[in-house]
Amino acid sequence: MAGLDGSECRWDWLAFHALPAETFCVDLHSVAGWFKIATCWRGVPLREFLAGLSTVAGYAHISTWGSYTTSVPLEDLVEMPTWIAFDYEGAPIPAEHGGSARLLIPHLYLWKSAKWVRRIALSNRDRPGTTERGGLHLYGDPWREQRYRDHAGLPTDRPVPATGRPGITTEGARS
Repeated sequence: MAGLDGSECRWDWLAFHALPAETFCVDLHSVAGWFKIATCWRGVPLREFLAGLSTVAGYAHISTWGSYTTSVPLEDLVEMPTWIAFDYEGAPIPAEHGGSARLLIPHLYLWKSAKWVRRIALSNRDRPGTTERGGLHLYGDPWREQRYRDHAGLPTDRPVPATGRPGITTEGARS
């Protein structure tokens, strides 16, 4: 996690697993039109990484092991249910699906839920990621079918996230 001032916080695998984790079930939506209902995961809520953070940053830029990047409003990571997941359906996430750790932002299209998360950097500026530069919408709300940017290539609106989206449940207490 990199802050605006250049500071960084790092967690090795043991420290990451020592953070409070949750088991949760969410619906996933692909920009290609498919969806998967009630997928169950285990992971650390992003709010644990951002706890106590005082920042004026408006965006989080996510980088992965590889060249993939994406960007989301910081408010989405703080105010909406989001996780860095390490288990899927009771087992470690397979590498082809983002293991050992992947970001899950279930209220947005799946391309925002980056596989193989390496770094989250906070910024005052929105920078389109890999798929957004390729023409996908900057925000990607499946409920508004925000799949692609407008024909002029300019970004379309990024709405303020609404709470209480369907398809997100948290099971049990923190462990």
